[in-house]
Amino acid sequence: MEKLIREIKKFNEEREWDKFHTPENLAKSIIIESGELLECFQWDSENYDKDEVYEELADVFTYCIQMAIKLNVNPEEIILKKLEKTKKKYPIEKAKGVSTKYNKL
Repeated sequence: MEKLIREIKKFNEEREWDKFHTPENLAKSIIIESGELLECFQWDSENYDKDEVYEELADVFTYCIQMAIKLNVNPEEIILKKLEKTKKKYPIEKAKGVSTKYNKL
């Protein structure tokens, strides 16, 4: 994760793009790229172009990491913290093998 953060920071610094990366703009970019990722499956969810999916997924990850950089938070730390919270909402004995929302388990 540290290497990714370093490389993304370097990429943006070299282009002087950080001034455009407000939390609001980054949130918009995450949604836009997520839409492009979803578009990969629009008409055929079984025969999709994997390379295109990988590129769009990389764009989503990149913008998420940029948001973490801008907010000065460690992505790994906040993901693990949220995972612990989600584990409590979806205990194995109730959630295993079902897609029911936590408030209906």
